[in-house]
Amino acid sequence: MLRVRVVQGDIAEQAVDAVVNAANNALWMGAGVAGALRRRGGAGIEAEAMRQGPIPVGEAVVTGGGALPARHVIHAAVMGQDLTTDADKIRRATVHSLTRAEELGAQSVAFPALGTGVGGFPLEEATRIIVQQARRRWGDTDREVVLVAWDAAARRAFEAALADV
Repeated sequence: MLRVRVVQGDIAEQAVDAVVNAANNALWMGAGVAGALRRRGGAGIEAEAMRQGPIPVGEAVVTGGGALPARHVIHAAVMGQDLTTDADKIRRATVHSLTRAEELGAQSVAFPALGTGVGGFPLEEATRIIVQQARRRWGDTDREVVLVAWDAAARRAFEAALADV
């Protein structure tokens, strides 16, 4: 049975098989989640990602984790170069991230609140989409999804999404 848990902290510190990066479709790593992963994991993560881009918005690609505790980074393109997103883009990026994790044989994956930073998407709706897709895709598996909240507001949103879905 799928295990889902919420933690408040830095996604770059998560000891899981894969962490999800809230990426743009060109796969350059700016601020927010991407910046935290690049700072902790090293510039090689960004270089490896950019060699695979650009990708369609809603898709996801995999790189190594560099110096991160996670072995892999799944770069989920939740926005294009306009740096805006919507519910469908977040849903597709979540589904493709879970697919990439399956292809890796990952048993644990950490998600941030995709699209809620630079993308400006409402936190409560984004967290609900991620939880819904994780449960639909992995509900009957023996895997773990870690929902990583940077602050107390995101933690409360992930907890509310878990209670509602």
